[in-house]
Amino acid sequence: MAARTLAAIAFAAALVLAPHLAAADSSGSSTVTTDPNYVAGVSAAKAGKYQEALNDFTRALQANPKDANTLNMLGYTNRKLGNFPASLDYYQKALAIDPKHRGAHEYLGELYLDMKQPDKAQAELKTLDDLCTFGCDEYDDLKKSITAYNAGQRPASGY
Repeated sequence: MAARTLAAIAFAAALVLAPHLAAADSSGSSTVTTDPNYVAGVSAAKAGKYQEALNDFTRALQANPKDANTLNMLGYTNRKLGNFPASLDYYQKALAIDPKHRGAHEYLGELYLDMKQPDKAQAELKTLDDLCTFGCDEYDDLKKSITAYNAGQRPASGY
């Protein structure tokens, strides 16, 4: 009886915590990256410490060079630091590993806006529309960024 009760408690805890763990990752991927350098990089990026985040994500990539979440965040931090060619390269690598990575499609669309290529951003929005059958945050965020761009405003993106 005690084992059954513990199993029920563990299952209930997993149900409660799972959305929070996935949301904390913010990657738009179906896999959650738990590498400590990746986690530190996400925290640094959320705080606007992009060089620190870039360093953390670079270390995370050394541990797992085929992690689409890490590649996506390397794209994000490079974009925030103004290094658009590197950003584009990382997003493309992330999408080569996980073509359905919603976060990479959103951030790639935002990069295209930064590069003044709204047609390409619109194509990423279409891809997200196809991937997000019932809608998703990545679609909504990119749509807001495109709307702001079209209104002549600086798109708000990221964390």
